[in-house]
Amino acid sequence: MGALFQQVLTWYMAHITYSTVFLLMTIESTFIPFPSELVIPPAAYKAANGDMNIFLIIIAGSLGAIVGSMFNYYMAKWLGNRILIKFANTRLAHLMLIDQSAIEKTEHYFLKHGKTSTLIGRLVPGIRHLISIPAGLANMKMRDFILFTAIGATAWNLILALLGYFFYSQKNILDKYYKELIIIIIAVGCAYVLYLIYKGLTKNNQEED
Repeated sequence: MGALFQQVLTWYMAHITYSTVFLLMTIESTFIPFPSELVIPPAAYKAANGDMNIFLIIIAGSLGAIVGSMFNYYMAKWLGNRILIKFANTRLAHLMLIDQSAIEKTEHYFLKHGKTSTLIGRLVPGIRHLISIPAGLANMKMRDFILFTAIGATAWNLILALLGYFFYSQKNILDKYYKELIIIIIAVGCAYVLYLIYKGLTKNNQEED
């Protein structure tokens, strides 16, 4: 299992480009729960090694975040709150860690912080990938939406990029404890998948009861 994961990790690192950073960050900024921590830090690690440009990585990531956020924005604007809540109560949404309470929590956050929520919300776990939905429901001006989203996304990507650079500075430690880190990553990945399944099944059982 460790050897297979090592092959997958090696392949992933070899195929990280500005285009893949843009694409994956676009996905991450929609309602699909794809962690940005698996995109920017590895790319920044390659930049620290001289294979990529750190500034272009941040730009590609921020552009992807804007495009993904606009997808959520227009989806919310066109579908409306009623259909979104209906979707949030489906099994598919639960597997994506989205439910009615998550939608309502994000809406409350938006109402509390106003326009700046699309900036601040990009830095808040559990809120960041859904904050564009209430903005679309509120028909927020596109100019303001793009501006605040760009600032928030760039700030977050900068933090992640610095994290990637830090990992590269610890290269000797990473090489020394490579096998242990592989085991930890595999365990975390499996736990995350099991958590998604558990949350989805739990929500459905509660609704059936």
